[in-house]
Amino acid sequence: MRLPRAAGLLLPPPPSPAGAGAALGPRRGAARAPQQLENKTKGKLQRQICQVVLDHFEKQYTKELGDTWTRVRDVLTHPLCWQHAVLLNKFSWSSELENTLCLKGYRPLFQETLPYLPGSLKCYISRTPRRFPAQKHQIGQFHCNEYDGLRSRWLKQTLESFIPDPLINSITVSKLDGRQIGDLNPELYDKILVDAPCSNDRSWLFSSDIQQTMLRLIQRKELSSLQLQLLRSAVKALRPGGSLVYSTCTLSKAENSDVINLILNSCSNILPVDISDMSKAVSQEFTLLSGTRQHELLVLPEKEKAWGPMYVAKLKKII
Repeated sequence: MRLPRAAGLLLPPPPSPAGAGAALGPRRGAARAPQQLENKTKGKLQRQICQVVLDHFEKQYTKELGDTWTRVRDVLTHPLCWQHAVLLNKFSWSSELENTLCLKGYRPLFQETLPYLPGSLKCYISRTPRRFPAQKHQIGQFHCNEYDGLRSRWLKQTLESFIPDPLINSITVSKLDGRQIGDLNPELYDKILVDAPCSNDRSWLFSSDIQQTMLRLIQRKELSSLQLQLLRSAVKALRPGGSLVYSTCTLSKAENSDVINLILNSCSNILPVDISDMSKAVSQEFTLLSGTRQHELLVLPEKEKAWGPMYVAKLKKII
């Protein structure tokens, strides 16, 4: 989709011990034999819960979520009930692949066309993890920023695997400190996604390094400050009339709605965007926390709907 000026993806600054980010998917040509994947998956699903992290979450989320935390905890701590998804590459659509997915027990995540959902976005889910060959390609400017060297390489490999050559030159990948982008590129971007470093609850629960875990929990208090700095940078980089999405993979109120509230209360040129219609549209496939405001949603892991945690808030910059 070509935008009038530029589209922006604003990702984390220098890596913090907390880590964060979205899964980038398979590398070009990645494929494993079913037995190899099954053995690797079993190993992951049998990982031990980090009791230190679980105790920390029990204290915080029991207070913030009440009885809802009990249901969420049961899903997060039992990987065997998680779901697995295959997101199809819209640049390389294949009816054969879709038929294969259906034969293997996958089903479309969304059974019908929904508001806000592009028809080209197709996702299939299953209770059984499998690895498929990367869907290689057979077209605004887009800027992706990832400071961490390893994650930046993954990002480039994923883009090269999914995006056709005529379009790849329209995408720029940088390794800047996300907190500086607003000053470097003021009011340049039409749309910005801040995929912020966060507590990453699902991953932290399976931490194996106790010393690193203790350090993460100590430094967790600093994450909201870092997230706020990233959002302020994004606001500077966003053109008047543009939209901004803030996202994390944590249940933490301090890292989610509290950060958004600070921006709304301190930036007179930023307004919330109502996404309640979208929330209603996806509520059959996702369990959402009740009581959130119209510009935000929080996906809660639940049995048979094991997605999340994922927090999303949408803002816009007034002209």
